[in-house]
Amino acid sequence: MPRILGVEIPGNKKVPFALNYIYGIGLATAQNLCEQAKIDVDRRAHTLSEEELNAIAELVVKGNVRVEGDLRREISANIKRLQAIQSYRGKRHRAGLPCRGQRTSTNARTRKGKRKAVGGLNKK
Repeated sequence: MPRILGVEIPGNKKVPFALNYIYGIGLATAQNLCEQAKIDVDRRAHTLSEEELNAIAELVVKGNVRVEGDLRREISANIKRLQAIQSYRGKRHRAGLPCRGQRTSTNARTRKGKRKAVGGLNKK
């Protein structure tokens, strides 16, 4: 398995799709990186040489693309800031509810978690 920026990417996938395994790199960014590094997008990741892997890593660092730890820290700092100023979005993050205006009376199971019984109305 090739390793870029401390992340092992799957060797059996094509390069742009393998780069998606790095947190913060989507398909469009991955294709741009391959184009800039002059790597064919139809190649598999395990066929990349060390020089090509280093070229991709260098482009990520030079291109100011925030990835992995830095990006995770920035996102969590933004959420903590919203909670500290007690904005509506911060309160929704703290309560574990959707922050972007979705309905919650019937949906939002991903954010709210498993249904909880209320007042002995357990349906078995």
